[in-house]
Formats: sequence, C-alpha cells, structure tokens
Amino acid sequence: MLLWLLCAALLARAAGFYLPGLAPVSFCEPGNSEVPNCKSSIDVFVNRLDSVESILPYEYNAFDFCSDTTAKRPSENLGQVLFGERIESSPYKFAYKKPMTCQKVCTKTYKPSNPSDKAKLDFLKKGMLLNYQHHWIVDNMPVTWCYEVEAGQRFCNPGFPIGCYITESGKAKDACVVNSNFKETDSFYIFNHVDITIFYHVVEHEALGVRLVTAKVEPKSYENLNEEQPDCSGSPKFLKNKDTGEFKITYSYSVRFEEDNKVRWASRWDYILESMPHTNIQWFSIMNSLVIVLFLSGMVAMILLRTLHKDIARYNQMDSVEDAQEEFGWKLVHGDVFRAPRKGMLLSVFLGSGTQIFIMIFVTLFFACLGFLSPANRGALMTCAVVLWVLLGTPAGYVAARLYKAFGGEKWKTNVLLTAFLCPGVVFADFFVMNLILWGEGSSAAMPFGTLVAILALWFCVSVPLTFLGAYFGFKKAAIEHPVRTNQIPRQIPEQSFYTRPFPGIVMGGILPFGCIFIQLFFILNSIWSHQMYYMFGFLFLVFIILVITCSEATVLLGYFHLCAEDYHWQWRSFLTSGFTAIYFLVYAVHYFFSKLQIAGLASIILYFGYTMIMALIFFLFTGTIGFFACFWFVTKIYSVVKVD
Repeated sequence: MLLWLLCAALLARAAGFYLPGLAPVSFCEPGNSEVPNCKSSIDVFVNRLDSVESILPYEYNAFDFCSDTTAKRPSENLGQVLFGERIESSPYKFAYKKPMTCQKVCTKTYKPSNPSDKAKLDFLKKGMLLNYQHHWIVDNMPVTWCYEVEAGQRFCNPGFPIGCYITESGKAKDACVVNSNFKETDSFYIFNHVDITIFYHVVEHEALGVRLVTAKVEPKSYENLNEEQPDCSGSPKFLKNKDTGEFKITYSYSVRFEEDNKVRWASRWDYILESMPHTNIQWFSIMNSLVIVLFLSGMVAMILLRTLHKDIARYNQMDSVEDAQEEFGWKLVHGDVFRAPRKGMLLSVFLGSGTQIFIMIFVTLFFACLGFLSPANRGALMTCAVVLWVLLGTPAGYVAARLYKAFGGEKWKTNVLLTAFLCPGVVFADFFVMNLILWGEGSSAAMPFGTLVAILALWFCVSVPLTFLGAYFGFKKAAIEHPVRTNQIPRQIPEQSFYTRPFPGIVMGGILPFGCIFIQLFFILNSIWSHQMYYMFGFLFLVFIILVITCSEATVLLGYFHLCAEDYHWQWRSFLTSGFTAIYFLVYAVHYFFSKLQIAGLASIILYFGYTMIMALIFFLFTGTIGFFACFWFVTKIYSVVKVD
C-alpha cells in the first residue's frame, strides 16, 4: 500500500508539463517590474570535485578556493549524499545582462613557514597532479568546458580542471596539452581565471522574461602582477614543484551573455549528452546486439518447446505396463522433483531478498524511462532505489516465508530474522567499511553520521517491520500444493555426463545472460567510475527485459536437461545457473579496472573493489531469483500436464 501511495504521489506531481523539481526559472534585467516572478541575479553553485584517477571526491573548500561563507548551503536529498555530492554557494555572483571583465574574487597566500599553508598547497598540487575537476552549477545545469577532440569533434565536459602538471621531462599532462604556453618543466599550472559565457533564450518577446539554456566556461591561467586590480593578461600562473618561497594565487572571472533562440529550455541538456564519448558508438551496434540476443532467446524457446512437446505427447500415449517399463528421463524423477533442497533456509532467504531487489530495479527503471530520474533531477535515481528497497520489505518476507514453508521448514523465527538482516547486513557492513576509509581520507563521499543514523532508522524502523508483516502473511497462508507427491525414500541419481554435472552447467548458464548486458554494463561503469552522465534508460530497460527472458530460458533449458538425466536437484542449481552471471560481472569489473581506469592509491583500489562486491551481490540475488522462479514455474507446469499415476 505504501508503494502505491508513493507512486500515486509522484504521478500526481507529474500531472503538469514539467517534471518534479525541474520547472523553468525566468530571468530579467535588474529593475524590470514588467515581468512577474523573474530573477535578476544568477547564482553559481559549486559541487564536489572528482577525478578519473581517484575514487575519492572532495568538497570544494577542501582545496582552499575562494568561498562564500555568508550563504546558506542548499539542502540535498538522500541520493546526493550517498553519491558524495556536496553542493554549496560560491562567491561568483552575476547579474543578468551585466557583463564583467576580470573581476577579482579573492587572493590566497601560502607561506612555507606555516604548516597549515604548506598542507593546503600540497593538497592543491596533489589535486592538479590527479586532474581533479570543478563541477559548477548555474540554474540547475552544469557549467561545461567544451574543446576540440580527435576527428574535429567537440566534446563538452560537465566539469573543468583546477590545473595541470608538466613533468620533469617536459611532458604535458591532462589539460596542459591545450595550451602551448605551458612550457616550464616540473611545474604546476593553476587555472585561476575563468571566462564564463551564458546563453539565454527569449520567451515570447520577453513577456515572460528569458531562460538560461547554456553555461560554458573556459579556464585560463594568468600571473596578474597587480593583485588588487588584475588585468587578466600576461604569462600563465605556475608553481615550481620544488619551490619553497611564498606563493600567492589571485582568482578572477569574466562573464558575458549571448542570445541563442535555437536552443529551447526543454532541450538544453542535449548538447552535453550528444557530445559525450559513449554517444559516438553507433546505435546500430547496440540494436544489433539486442537482435542477436532476441534471436538466441527465440531459438532456445523453440528448441525447448518442440522437444518438450514430443516428450509430453509420447508420455501421455503410454497406456500399457510394457510402455511404462520403458519410461526414461524426467518422468522417472517425478516422485523426487519437489523434494526439499539442502540448505532450504538459506535459499528461501536469498529468494526473498532477490524478489525485493527485482521489484526495486523494475520500478526504478520504469520511473527513469518516464523522465523522473533524469540527470537534471540530481540524486533522484539513488533516492528512488533506496526508498523502494525500504518499502519492499513486505514482498521479501512473504516470498521467503512461503518458500521456506513449502520446503518443510519449521524455524520460522530464524527465517524471518535472516530475511530482514542477512543480505542487507552484508551490504551495510561492506558499505560501512568503505565509509570508514572515506572518513579517514577526508572525502566528501563519506556519509555524515546523521545520514548513517537515518539509513539505519529506515532499515530497522520501516524495512524490518514490513519484512515481519510479509512473513506473517506468508506463513499464515496454506502451503504451496505440488502437482505430484514426494516419495519417502530419495531416488539414487545415476552417473552424470560432463555437461549435466552441476559446475559445468552453472558456468555455461551465465554466459548468455552476460552477453546481453555487457555493452550497457560498460556505459554504467563509465558513469560510475569515469564520472560520465548516463541517460539511456530506454535502452537499459529494454536490456533489463531481455536479461529476464534470457536468464529464464537458459535456466529452464539446462534444468530440463538435468531432469532428463534423472538429476532432480534443480532448486539450488536453477538459482546458481543464472546467478553465475554475477561472476562474469566480477571478471568484467576486474578487466575494466586494469584496462580502462588509471586509478592510483591503495584507498581508491579498496573502494573500487569494495563497491564492486556490493554490486555483484545485488546482481547475484537478482539474477538467481529470476532463474529459480522460471525453473519453478516450468517444473510445476510439466508435471501438472503429464499423467504420473
């Protein structure tokens, strides 16, 4: 009921044209009273700084930049906190249509004799060495740095560097390659000036004011001999790596406004998304992969249905005792196929948690396809996933209880406690260890203590009671009736061939599901670790559906082969067959780490693999649950339509 109320509230808020929290803001010149509810001041907000060479993000003030101590920090949702976003006001203040040239912000002085100044300067140099990036926000859209890349294409990065480094051998690293004037070896060049261009779109001849559609920045470096009145000219500002003298940095900015009526407010993010690297991949290759997966799924379904149809027809035509004596295959194990599996308690707990994750992913992707969880709605994706997981404790408890009761279990208290605490506890323990590392490194991604308490409160005060409620109804309901009776004495399983043994079958079962996700997996890992925007939720939802179909068909096919080989232990095998896709995910994550990332530092490496283990566990429960229920439905159906007197 709570889930449906949440959905109804979200849909009710979406009744208008604009999505929740994304309504446009009108701007007008100062003193203009003809346009109602318009703003003349343009605020610049700063977010945390990150790097592709480190997993540790840091707050804006950690690098000792010019800060605004008077403004109140804007509130952040749960998803932003979990992702390490730390949005705060900045001292960069603009007025609409009021250009400024070389406006001074502040001057920072570092004295080597002062340990605090030395630590701040060393941290700033470390940030430039690891290519940390600013992330500024104007009117809820990122301030982008656009530059030419290979093949004459223009790439717009939703961030810009704080500086760059020239090695002792004279090699320019990162952003230093864009300026031929950066020539000093073993030196750090600081981008202490920004040229900001704000493009606006006139709405109905300014009757409703104007709307901002683009904000672009060009970072520059100037020495500024006159610190009180900088002229933004002269040689670049650099710091020798081994310099021990006093060092001053004067930060400044210039801003200008340009009209651009070609870009509409609703499509102002398009130029960023269209220029990102993953959009350069031909869409045909993605569609081709999806068609191949659909074709393979159709082949699996056709082979399975034709083979099974012949078996059912042959078995139903057996009327004589002589025919019955010649029976073989899956009908011989009908008296053992619904025998309770070993470790049924653990299996039921995994299936309950997997059901909770499955529904959470489905609803989250559905909302994402509707546009509720777009990149403009910051933190909404993670917030939606966490809230849904908390509210879906009831189906988790219900499924775990129903299956445990069907397995003949009697320790219902242990079952419900494990469902509520085992898998969430493992995830929380891993996350807590990662959070301790982030705390120790002073990263902005470290969750505040208050948020940690709020997460625990949601878990213990909402999710756990809902799990108990679901388990109560699950145990109260009558046990699942199987179409055939179970023999008292287990049947002996004959010697199995290589491909029907448990391990080879499980390993083969995860190949096809992984084949339909690895392209999207590459994009998702890029968005997480390379700080790129992910917006192809339509493709992701399609891949999700194909993954469900592929996991189901691969598990059913292998399960049928095992039953024909007179091996009736299908419960755990069906769960592990599709769940083994998570092992391929782990292998791919290791490959991605060594081939695509340039992460340095022990803390970043531990964080990468720690968070990867959380994702792998969630993926294991998700895919394993799909395989089990597909095989359970299949086994129930085939033994209910065949005469097994």
